[in-house]
Formats: sequence, structure tokens, C-alpha cells
Amino acid sequence: MNTCVLMAKVISNPELRYTPDNQTEVAQMLVEFEGRRKEDAPCTLKVVGWGGLATQMKESCTEGDRLILEGRLAMNTFERKEGFKEKRAELVISRFYPLDGVGESSSADNVVSFDSAQSSQSMDNHYDEDDYDMDESETATPSSDNEADDPIPF
Repeated sequence: MNTCVLMAKVISNPELRYTPDNQTEVAQMLVEFEGRRKEDAPCTLKVVGWGGLATQMKESCTEGDRLILEGRLAMNTFERKEGFKEKRAELVISRFYPLDGVGESSSADNVVSFDSAQSSQSMDNHYDEDDYDMDESETATPSSDNEADDPIPF
């Protein structure tokens, strides 16, 4: 299964276009993300969205926004003017999560997905960071004294 989740910063505003055959919306933008090590230069990646998600990208994403992008990674090969072939990666997204302003609200009402863009309904998933963040000093304690009866002892 080809799934990719990436946290990145938008470095070019989304461009909205339409396919020639059935006028389906296609949006593309460039994002930048940090390398694996501190001394690595930031990497850029082309992000593509289709249909209603493309419209949502155009309306809600601007240069400088921080996003979490979810989708599939694709490699495209094309012929350059100089006469050689070049391969480039692109991320075809199915959801994006705006990060700016998340500290003010701890729910994921700002999730934009392919499904919600098609139906024009917002997703009703709630995520509370406090429910999932655990310090190293915290440990999970069993809720019952019957640890021996529990098939999964954690």
C-alpha cells in the first residue's frame, strides 16, 4: 500500500486548472519540508489534488501555511528539452490538515479530505492532543487487579 504522511510548508500558492476532457479540477502547489539531519537543505515536493479537494486547496492554502498532507507518492518521468529523461516525485493528496492556529483549538474540525470535499460536508473527527501525548515519566497502569486473566498484559 502506498501511503505517505508529510508535514510541510507551502512555498507556492496552489494553481487551479481543469482537465481538457471532462473539466475535472486539478490543483498543484510546491511544499518544502526539512531534511533528515539539521545540516540537510530543505526538500521541495510538488503536491497535486483532484476534484473538490483541488478547489479546497485553492481556497484555503496560501504561501507560508504549514500543513500535514496525506496521500500517495508517485514518480513521473518526462523528457527534457536537453534530450534526457528526468524523474520527479509528487504527492497526490487525499487529505490535508492545516496546522496554523491549531493551538487555539484542539479538535480536528479543520481537516479537509477528498471525501469531504466531494460531499461538501465537514468531517466530524475529534482529536485531542492531550489524549495521545504521554511523557516518558508517565506509565500506563492496569485498570483491574486481574492481570493474569488479561490476554494482552499492557
